[in-house]
Amino acid sequence: MKNIILTGMMGCGKSTCGRLLGQRLELPVIDTDDLVVEKAGMSIGELFAARGEEAMRDLETQVCLELSRKEGLIIATGGGLPLREENRTALRSTGTVFFLNRSPEEIYDTMDTSGRPLAQQGRDAFLDRFRQREAIYRAFAHVVVEDFSTPEATVSEILHTLLSDFTEGA
Repeated sequence: MKNIILTGMMGCGKSTCGRLLGQRLELPVIDTDDLVVEKAGMSIGELFAARGEEAMRDLETQVCLELSRKEGLIIATGGGLPLREENRTALRSTGTVFFLNRSPEEIYDTMDTSGRPLAQQGRDAFLDRFRQREAIYRAFAHVVVEDFSTPEATVSEILHTLLSDFTEGA
């Protein structure tokens, strides 16, 4: 089975929806940020402080390349993972990429920004970062998800798309 890849801005619901999808489909869920933390032996915030964003992105690419050799996973990407073309290319070829296009204003106003180094510069900087990344997310994705009324509704939209793709390909 191909992978299901969830991408989008930090706080958009990738991890939450990934867990719900994993339960519904009985598939393992991998969060790339968790793997980066494991490899670094420190939190993302500590990694940023100690070694900088570039070092974190290098570990993220290592994780991405490792995951691109696996199948049958639900992969929740870090918000910045698609910034590197090699990451997009590696993961996009392994399955279906869903861009969780939740309103950046809503994300910022409802998420806990502690432990998120790139959310520490305030709301305007966060919204600007989204504007800079949106085209990359869209280019990376096969499908753009717009329903964020509840995590379950988001997951239902993803499952509906996967089922449609499956029945059309049969």
